[in-house]
Amino acid sequence: MAKLFHKDRYIHIKGREEETEKTDANQIIVCPECKKELNKNDVILNAYICTSCGSYFRVRTKNRIRMVCDKDTFEPWFEDMEISNPLNFPEYESKLAAVKEKTGLHEGVTVGIGQIYGEKVCLGVCDSRFLMGSMGHVVGEKLALMVERATKEHLPVVIFCCSGGARMQEGIVSLMQMAKTSAALRKHSDAGLLYVPVLTDPTTGGVTASFAMLGDIILAEPGALIGFAGPRVIEQTIGQKLPKGFQRAEFQVEHGMVDRIVERDELKQTLYQIIKSHRISQENHSFSNFTEEITKFRPSEISKECFAKAKMKTPWQKVKEARSLERPSALTYIDCIFDDFIEFHGDRSFGDDKAIVGGIAWLYGQPVTVIGVQKGNDVKECSFRNYGMTSPEGYRKALRLMKQAEKFNRPVICFINTSGAYPGMEAEERGQGEAIARNLFEMAGLKVPVLSIIIGEGGSGGALGLAVGNEVWMLENSTYSILSPEGFASILWKDGKRAQEAASVMGITAEDLKQLNVIEQIIPEFGGAGSRTVADIAGCMKERMVTFLRGFDGMDKEAIAENRYRRFRKY
Repeated sequence: MAKLFHKDRYIHIKGREEETEKTDANQIIVCPECKKELNKNDVILNAYICTSCGSYFRVRTKNRIRMVCDKDTFEPWFEDMEISNPLNFPEYESKLAAVKEKTGLHEGVTVGIGQIYGEKVCLGVCDSRFLMGSMGHVVGEKLALMVERATKEHLPVVIFCCSGGARMQEGIVSLMQMAKTSAALRKHSDAGLLYVPVLTDPTTGGVTASFAMLGDIILAEPGALIGFAGPRVIEQTIGQKLPKGFQRAEFQVEHGMVDRIVERDELKQTLYQIIKSHRISQENHSFSNFTEEITKFRPSEISKECFAKAKMKTPWQKVKEARSLERPSALTYIDCIFDDFIEFHGDRSFGDDKAIVGGIAWLYGQPVTVIGVQKGNDVKECSFRNYGMTSPEGYRKALRLMKQAEKFNRPVICFINTSGAYPGMEAEERGQGEAIARNLFEMAGLKVPVLSIIIGEGGSGGALGLAVGNEVWMLENSTYSILSPEGFASILWKDGKRAQEAASVMGITAEDLKQLNVIEQIIPEFGGAGSRTVADIAGCMKERMVTFLRGFDGMDKEAIAENRYRRFRKY
């Protein structure tokens, strides 16, 4: 799809304005994708995106810095490092000299410090014009030095990756840069600091197999080629013809390797939101440091009216209500309760389970990690989301986001609505039981507060995989059970038609579970969860979330995990 062309491109945030550069109005360039002749100034104004087909041009270092950093804030580091020829490769020095003169660059990567809407960040920018951005010993050394300095100065790191991989002329020395840069990033991570690689076209070879894929959050530009073995290597080595779109950014998101594809004109704002959220989490060790005025919840007249008309519901009626497609979804509650939700994707191993949504959001100015089972609100979405039945990669995605939250001191809030984990053959092949067990194991030890809320069905181990919380809440007409009433009746009584009777004896309603001390709170639905009452249900949850988080203020990390352990130890 072609991207809309903007005649006047300005970014407005916090009163800052940055205008793109302009060139000779008559200069013509050819799009490498659609082959059309384009006005160069139009392409520049359109963030170096083809105004005809929407494909992305590769961006030079100075332009990338200008597009991402605040004006005049970037300070380059380690510019004059000496280049050597470790293998005495013929004509290597002369080739480097020619590329340096042609590009004006010292090497294939430029590193330094800058600001993104006032947020300090250490920045690395790879440039494909310099020997295809290949990683020689100087590239590796500059990146390692930047990361080490970022660790010392307690700063986040963003690297724009663009590379064909290791530099052939430096052989095994180039290979060692993969381990060196990875080791430096490990120290940076151990210090609790944020690293965000942005994968641009192309990101392949040794760069992909090292610093490009080690981010806490991995972003990519649309259409970028991303892979270890490039298409030409694959075809020449094993003779395998690759399908269209293979290894592109969209493919990598679908296969769980990339968190998010970000349009170029949204990239600076996205990086700003991510960096800001992590800085606030690091600086504020309180779990109730709300910077915005907290709204006191009061039910609306509509909810009062719905509540007045509501009738007492039987357990079976609550089962049917919990399953209703009209019931608000996890994403609906996330949208109502939180600000600026940024969704992340993938388990970094196999795929991106559409039944699980998750990312970073803001609760009254405090960053939180939000995860939800998204069942869907119509038949089409339910099919897309696999009816909320989570696969192993969904549990692994959720756990990845929880561990990330622990690293950056963010509370975790889960919304659960699932009939159970997906029971298909492929889920078993990929380790469904292990994935759920691993979540239970790791969630038990998380050193940040975890709140789990059943908003519809809480089906068996599939729900428990996200419900090892310091507290578990249920909406008034939700259910939480060992299995479905139909399954219960079939197993115990050999008669699935007795499901309604089973619902009455299984103890699956919010009232039943509150009496059993399995849950801490029941959230009122004001007669029933739907479009008329969702705002008030969300408002009630939001206010109680604030109280929940304030309860952990001043509690050390080990005590938070011990609190959760004691909660489940009592059963």
